[in-house]
Amino acid sequence: MQSNDRRIKVFTGNANPDLARAICKELGLPLGDSIVKTFSDGEISVNINETVRGIDVFVVQSFSLPKVNDYLMELLIMIDALKRASAGRITAVIPYYGYARQDRKAKARDPISAKLVANLIVAAGADRVLTMDLHAAQIQGYFDIPLDHLKGVPIIAEYFRQKDIKDLVVVSPDLGSVTRTRDLSNKVDAPIAIVDKRRPEPNVSEIMNIIGEVKGKNVILIDDMIDTAGTIVNAAKALKEMGAKDVYACCTHGVFSGPAASRIRDSEISELVVLDTIDVSPEMKELKNVTMLSVAPLFSEAIRRIFNNDSVSTMFEE
Repeated sequence: MQSNDRRIKVFTGNANPDLARAICKELGLPLGDSIVKTFSDGEISVNINETVRGIDVFVVQSFSLPKVNDYLMELLIMIDALKRASAGRITAVIPYYGYARQDRKAKARDPISAKLVANLIVAAGADRVLTMDLHAAQIQGYFDIPLDHLKGVPIIAEYFRQKDIKDLVVVSPDLGSVTRTRDLSNKVDAPIAIVDKRRPEPNVSEIMNIIGEVKGKNVILIDDMIDTAGTIVNAAKALKEMGAKDVYACCTHGVFSGPAASRIRDSEISELVVLDTIDVSPEMKELKNVTMLSVAPLFSEAIRRIFNNDSVSTMFEE
């Protein structure tokens, strides 16, 4: 693929190489030749084994389990290596932007780690960022370089439209996800309901009330991410107790830390639909009620548009 004699290459770290290969397949490109490993003392070593001089380079890397901080450092060092090798333009493709939940000072002396990570990426030499469903939309403004923000809802909506579920209600697991819930509800033509919860401490949630009608309905719970799965599992249980029929759940980012796999396996959730922004554990992949959908076509189209200097936002216009 060429445009105005400029060329494109896609590289990846170790966070989600399968997704990077799928993106390259969609683009009709080979994956860039690089080796990212660690020295015996744990320091990260990067080798870019082909020329990138004057080339439009995209580096695919999420910050996720099992090595969140290593994956962040891999991205920073790869960007530095590419910058020093005279790459024409470097785009950090971050399907899942870790540290996004630390986006503000919730109490005195809290860090704003999401901003710190943004500063590190810019300082390393990235020219732009491509990401999906940031936990907090204001993180887009933390970067002093262009950022393109993709949405996972259209992929999820298309999947559920094909299932053609009757008597459907789309449910937000908390007040913070209402906008995303409304977006999905519009796309599948269903009303919404809201779970009123409180979080007495991190990774712990308590369901207080259900706002909306769910009795006798099939419901879809939607969130941007599922971490320990406490919120989504408790919400599913509360919905069943309120008379809901089948409970489906979906999210863009399957973090799935700690007891998430066992909680989902033993939950009231009939099917959990997850996008592959994160390379989930084998234990999660083996669960019969988990369906993985690929974001590769969406990211490849965004990369193609960035390379050709076309609009990315028009991808989501209806």
